[in-house]
Formats: sequence, structure tokens, C-alpha cells
Amino acid sequence: MAIQEHAAAVLTAGVDAPDVRLVGVRKAYGDVVAVDGVDLEIASGEFFTLLGPSGSGKTTTLRLIAGFERPDEGRIELAGRDVTGRPPYLRNVNTVFQDYALFPHMTVAENVGYGLRVRGVARRDRRMRVDEILKVVQLPGLGDRKPIQLSGGQRQRVALARALVNHPQVLLLDEPLGALDLKLRQEMQIELKRIQRAVREVGITFVYVTHDQEEALTMSDRLAVFNDGRIEQIGTPAAVYERPENAFVAGFVGASNVIRRSGRTFTVRPEKIRMTNDGGTRRDDENGATGRIRDVVYAGMFTRYVVDLDDGGELVVVRQNLETSSTEALDARGRRVLLEWRPEHAIETKPKREEKHESS
Repeated sequence: MAIQEHAAAVLTAGVDAPDVRLVGVRKAYGDVVAVDGVDLEIASGEFFTLLGPSGSGKTTTLRLIAGFERPDEGRIELAGRDVTGRPPYLRNVNTVFQDYALFPHMTVAENVGYGLRVRGVARRDRRMRVDEILKVVQLPGLGDRKPIQLSGGQRQRVALARALVNHPQVLLLDEPLGALDLKLRQEMQIELKRIQRAVREVGITFVYVTHDQEEALTMSDRLAVFNDGRIEQIGTPAAVYERPENAFVAGFVGASNVIRRSGRTFTVRPEKIRMTNDGGTRRDDENGATGRIRDVVYAGMFTRYVVDLDDGGELVVVRQNLETSSTEALDARGRRVLLEWRPEHAIETKPKREEKHESS
């Protein structure tokens, strides 16, 4: 099916329906509740990330969407159609796993075109679509190579091409960059987003699972933060980072300081705190504090300062090393400082929910 034909089919399947809708979905394994009443809607063509720590329920949610697991309660819809009871092969979704799962005895082109061959697509059409998708993932001319002849990043692109060539309605990605080194992982984050934009006209929706906050913030149109089988917050990366709804989100999505004043709890990001010499003035109000630098961590582009406050507790401050050398940064240990932040950067949060044990 050509790209334009596929896009038209997606549009007629459910004009006003999101590509993915979960309504009251619950999944338990014995006494352990992995997914606890999740409601979620993901729009067509969106890059949506399920973010959370191990055991938060994000992977189980992905498997429920894929059809690898059946919910105990609730409903799963794809483009307005109830697929709760359908097996994976009757859902218009493909999944990319962390381990690539490529056939070592097949060439790149054979791997990518395998699903098309199973579906009975003619050889000529199959070759054209394989060549087209290899260009999208920037692997033109490598169709005759075997997976063992490729780098880790190239093999991951082949796995993506194989999943995309069938033009699935929803592409599910289960921590696909986890096996890559840091530099390659960062490069692939940008590459994945580029690929998603390149196939957006087809209407393919990306649902991405990760525990890596940087990945979620870098690639997502929107994200859902999972904890204990529930969703704590849904929003754009900027909204979730800048305005976390509770202490868990503030602490998990990036680093954050928790400040308690007059019976209320606020979070302030370390980079939002201005640090100067205190001049001997003691300050303890809603928008400032004084203390002494206990520890200094020099990290190249920035330095992290841990400050023991005069009224108890500590705050972490991050400063970019625009004109500061490592020696100057480390010499700050033991110095008294004044910490100040703007009122709008102190976000009042709800407390964490009571912890319980969950499966991922």
C-alpha cells in the first residue's frame, strides 16, 4: 500500500478517535498490581513516551497495547476500535525491542522486507518499499549486508525500518536504545525524532518506553510519568519539567530541591537558584536561604554544589562553567553563600502517594 493510501485508510478508520485509548485498564499478577486503572489517549502521529522507574507499569502498559498481555479490567482502543480481546497479529501495531531481534542469516533488505513477504507483497513492490524505508533511516545501499557487518546504531535502524515498512498504525518502542553507549544513544535520540517526522505524513504514532528522563524530554511531543502502576502526570516535556504536579514527578524528571515553608511544599530546580556570597546576612524566607557549601562536584560543562542550610536541610545548586575553572569551582567548598530564587520558580506540589510494590 502506498504512503498516501495508508494515510487515507488511517483517516477513515476513526476520524475523531485517538490512535490509542486506554480506559480504566488494570493488570495484576497475583497480588501484584502492575497497571492500576490507567486512562490514556494518544493522538495520531504523536511521539508519546511512557516514562517511569523500573516497576512503574510502563512496560506492562506497552505490552497491553501490543496485545502480548490481556487486561483484567478496562478497554483498549486503536483508532476508535475496541481491540481488548484481539491477539497481536490482529492489531495494526509493530514493536521494536532493545535487542533488535534481527535474523542473522538474512541480509538487511531481507530482514526489512520479511513482514512484507509474509503478507504476500509482490517482490517488485517489496523491493521498492524496502529501498524507500532504508532511505528514511539513512541506510541506502546497505541492503546486501548482513546484520553482523553493521554497527549497533545501524542495526537499530534496521530494526526500525523493519517495523516501519509495513506502515503500522502504532509503532511501539520498548527501550530500544538501552543497549547503546551514551554518545550513540544521544545521536539515536535525534535520529529517532527525525525518522518520526519523516513518516508523520503516513500517520504512524510512536509510543516509546524508557526510564531515561533525557530521552523522554528530548524526543517526546507529550509524555506520561508512571509510578506504582499509575500515571502521575501527562503533558509536554516543558510542562512536566517546569511544572511538576507532585513531589514524585519533580524528583524523577530531572533533579529538584524540595523546600518546606509554612506547612507547604515547593520544588525548585537546581539551575533556577542564584548563588552569591552571603555577606554575613542570614536569610530564611520563601524565596531564599543562607548556608555553607558542603560539597562540590565538577562535571565539565557545569558544577553541582551541595549547600547545608542554616535552618537545616540542604539544597543543590547547578551553575554552568562559563568562566569558571575546575580549581575555582572546587575552592568554593566551605564558603558561606546566599541562595535566592524567583517566586515563579518555586512550584508548590502535592506529596507523593503512599508507596506500594508494583511490576513493570
